[in-house]
Amino acid sequence: MSDCPLNIPAGDHTAYLRYALSLAQKSPPKPSNYRVGAVMVNAATNEVLSTGYTLELPGNTHAEQCCFEKLAQKHSMGDGGNLDAVLPDKVALYTTMEPCSFRLSGNLPCVDRILKIGAAKIRTVYVGVYEPEKFVSDNSGRQKLQDAGISYVHIPGLEEEILEVATAGHEK
Repeated sequence: MSDCPLNIPAGDHTAYLRYALSLAQKSPPKPSNYRVGAVMVNAATNEVLSTGYTLELPGNTHAEQCCFEKLAQKHSMGDGGNLDAVLPDKVALYTTMEPCSFRLSGNLPCVDRILKIGAAKIRTVYVGVYEPEKFVSDNSGRQKLQDAGISYVHIPGLEEEILEVATAGHEK
């Protein structure tokens, strides 16, 4: 599924976040969503396993959710119930914004989707910005991931660009 338009060197976390940001720009601007992009990478081979962005799939879908659902569809697994069975042992997830820990829509939060796959597969989540408190305050996702043994790494330097894209369509 490697649809990465660039040949990103292994470990170039900023480049992967820039790629995720390019995906976020495909998301339609709405006042009720952040435009987020996500990229799932096999950390051992540097292969892009799946990508996603907010509202890419039908419903009120988040970027990580789309990333997982597309990979599940590729492996004929319905909504992604058993992704750990098809994932390599060292997966890195890059997401422009901290994965949500609560969904106002009632959908499963992205952190819970990550935890469902588990630390045996998703070893590290690289994040461009922490979730602003506009929709949900006190995002506990970072702590939940760390408690489960998943490394949470903030990659600085793109915050301004990410927030500009994320909040397009919001009232300023």
